Amino acid sequence: MQFRHPELLYALFLLLIPIIVHLFQLRKFKKEAFTNVAFLKKINIQTRKSSTIKKWLILFTRMALIACIVLAFAQPFTTQSDAATRVKEYVIYLDNSFSMQAKGASGQLFKTALQDLIKFIPEEQPFTLLTNDNVYRNITIKGNKNELLQLTYSANQLSNNALVLKAQRSYSNDPSIEKRFINASDFQNWGDILQNSLEDIETHYVQLKPIVANNISIDSVYVTEGKTNSLLLTAIIKTLEKRETNVPVSLYNKETLVAKGTAIFKDQLTTEVTFEINTDIDLEGRLVIEDPLLLFDNTLYFSINRNNPIKVLAVNGAPSDYLRRIFTQPEFDFASVSEKDLDFSSLPTYNYIVLNELDELRPSLVGALDAFAKAGGTITIVLNTESAIDAYNGALENLGGFTIAAVNKDKRLITSINYDHPIYNDVFDARIENFQYPSVSSSFSVKGGDPILSFENGDPFLTSSNGIFLMTGSIAESNSNFKNAPIIVPTFYNMSRQGLKLPTLYYTIGESVSYDVAVSLQEDEILKIVDARDASNALIPLQQRKGKKVEIITSTDPTKASNYTINYNDTPIQQVSYNYDRAESNLNYISLESTNDAMISPSIEQLFEDFKTDDSIESLWKWFVIFALFFMLLEILILKFYK
Repeated sequence: MQFRHPELLYALFLLLIPIIVHLFQLRKFKKEAFTNVAFLKKINIQTRKSSTIKKWLILFTRMALIACIVLAFAQPFTTQSDAATRVKEYVIYLDNSFSMQAKGASGQLFKTALQDLIKFIPEEQPFTLLTNDNVYRNITIKGNKNELLQLTYSANQLSNNALVLKAQRSYSNDPSIEKRFINASDFQNWGDILQNSLEDIETHYVQLKPIVANNISIDSVYVTEGKTNSLLLTAIIKTLEKRETNVPVSLYNKETLVAKGTAIFKDQLTTEVTFEINTDIDLEGRLVIEDPLLLFDNTLYFSINRNNPIKVLAVNGAPSDYLRRIFTQPEFDFASVSEKDLDFSSLPTYNYIVLNELDELRPSLVGALDAFAKAGGTITIVLNTESAIDAYNGALENLGGFTIAAVNKDKRLITSINYDHPIYNDVFDARIENFQYPSVSSSFSVKGGDPILSFENGDPFLTSSNGIFLMTGSIAESNSNFKNAPIIVPTFYNMSRQGLKLPTLYYTIGESVSYDVAVSLQEDEILKIVDARDASNALIPLQQRKGKKVEIITSTDPTKASNYTINYNDTPIQQVSYNYDRAESNLNYISLESTNDAMISPSIEQLFEDFKTDDSIESLWKWFVIFALFFMLLEILILKFYK
């Protein structure tokens, strides 16, 4: 038994008062003379004994009365646990990621969990609420109910480590407070082991499970083949379980339905749907499927811009037919000139220049190329190994800090690929350990730059520095079979895209990306990114002027999946699309039974019912009031009827 006001127990010293009164109150007996002395003595003895018993009974009842009154004011109680009397501090994580859109027994998992929190948390109980994108500190249901009802889904997903750090920072440093952490989520399986890392904090997990986990989603879209006036667009559709029914897929250009396809899975979990689209117009594309389980992955936005080809110039000392076959229209605007016919004043109009095995790099050309590179242009220099070292060394030092050490006349294989370099980021599905190695008969040994392709001895064949790419050997058929290697196309293609990094079909929200816009801005002018479907949703991105182009950099913004236009003075000049990360589409969940040092509850309702039971306090003061009244009544009866 415990007391709310234990200091009042000092009042039990009042029990000394009836003791003093009853033990030290002396009664005087007056002698009376009667004729029958023996009879009177017997009566006197009996009276004195009865008086003593009555006195002790009254003493007991009065002491019991005072004790019950004192104990009642001290408010005694009993509890289920020692923690019941401690102040509670709650931190609650409510997962609002897109996977929480899945339908549970009472509706969408997130909405149901939010309603349960509002319903079962005591209105006056302060708590801190964590979501994937916000922190609400020391709020109450009574004061913040409307704000909580406005919570919605987020494209972000906190990792377990980030959540633990966020939760730890939310608690006070008072050791006398009972700290409780509630993690309410569907606990998608990201491949990490869920561990309870909150020391001295009572952790509770509530796993919210959907009724059905057979989700269908648009995984990705890409261009597979280009034709004269059209191209083929392929969409990847995924399902989590085998299904017999087909799924219709719709392709829109803005709000206009362009084409319809059907996703046929048969016995597979992945299928492709192909559309043929016209290349004469810019496409503000949108792929749509119907699936009631998750809504965020039913639509995929993409953009195809046809008005900004990458301008490529080949300055030739050797045949450039292979370049013409790589840089085709409409994606590229290719031009080829000999060195003697080169107009230096035209260089700023190009995005990418290839110096194709020139015999030497003259100072006038080097000066123009240096200005071109500083303005954001990209240059690839293919060396002619028939030339002398002095024909290149000074120029290469000025352009990219390269130094030619020697000429190597031995045939060597290109065996190493720098997969982490930007020009190979999206080329390979996996790192190739053994492929058909291109060979080079004669090459220069070059120092400097960041190697991209290397020979077996570690010397670079392709290296880069400050937007300058250098091939250390001739790729003429008489010297190398590099032109016949499959790697030549993505190599030159992606080097050219460094000169004008046009937006890809779409980007993923939350990832740091950069791309170029072919426009010349004045000193105080800026570009804006505007939602094509909601003009009020606009932002000014991080941007940098580079000659006749502007580099756009985005990371956390925009936050909404949609097609966007890049506006210059309120005029759309280019399209770009952003989509949510598709990882949330995988409805694969962690089994919490293997989690250590954590308590698992089937629902938020059950969890707070358990809290209510554990924290319940049974007050006993009413019983002591009843006992006080009983002893008061008992004293009255003794005084009145006991003779």
